[in-house]
Amino acid sequence: MSRLSKILIAAAVLAVLQGGPSLWTGLSIDGGRAAHGWGYPAPAAAQQPPADRLAPRREGDDFAMGNPDAPVVVIEYASLTCPHCARFHVDVLPQVKAKYIDAGTVKFVYRDFPLDRVALQAAQVARCLPPDRYFGLLDVLFRQQEQWTAGRDPSAMIERVKQYAALAGLPRERAAACAEDAEQQAKLVAVAQAGEKQYGVNSTPTLVVNGKRHVGGTGFEELDRALAEALRGQPAPAAPGSAAPASTWQRFLGWISGLFGGGRN
Repeated sequence: MSRLSKILIAAAVLAVLQGGPSLWTGLSIDGGRAAHGWGYPAPAAAQQPPADRLAPRREGDDFAMGNPDAPVVVIEYASLTCPHCARFHVDVLPQVKAKYIDAGTVKFVYRDFPLDRVALQAAQVARCLPPDRYFGLLDVLFRQQEQWTAGRDPSAMIERVKQYAALAGLPRERAAACAEDAEQQAKLVAVAQAGEKQYGVNSTPTLVVNGKRHVGGTGFEELDRALAEALRGQPAPAAPGSAAPASTWQRFLGWISGLFGGGRN
């Protein structure tokens, strides 16, 4: 890859990661305006709350997105170095977001369950970003997982995470401090231990639906059935929303991943 190509790629990732809510909630590369998060269309008949209520945010120590009053809450316990988690975030979560989160019927909460020290430190770096950029970096890390976890040197892996975080606006010095923050480490370990004790989490990804561990697979079809069952008899959101154009965010991320060297798509 030429030096110019790498510069253009970095500029593209920087534009996405630093775009704030306007990009994460309305990215379009085909002249249209996506109204449903990552550019995935919501069902035409869905009733959606205002966009500001769906936006990524902090809830205590958690990062969440979707309607705060959604009748169904999905908690994911994941490790940033887990290939199964990467597949879930690339292939399944966008469909869940399109059908349920953007419709206001599901609130999604992400919790780290690091399976190794690299995942722990990567999570610490990511959590130093504001919510609107946090989920963006999370998405890039999962899609580019094979690239930044390449090799056997954990320090080199974390350096690559810091590079991605820098494109998201986190100064390198701050990222380095976050990676070594003992207090943040203790909090993450405590959350993982609580998940193990409360929900029996012992592998990733583990999903908890309305307080109960999801015992089925994490493919979309199985999860779709579980969410539909959880929503039976629940009131639908009342605020109307507008339909979104065709999926543009997925194509954009696929383009970036391809340029970076064949990351997950």
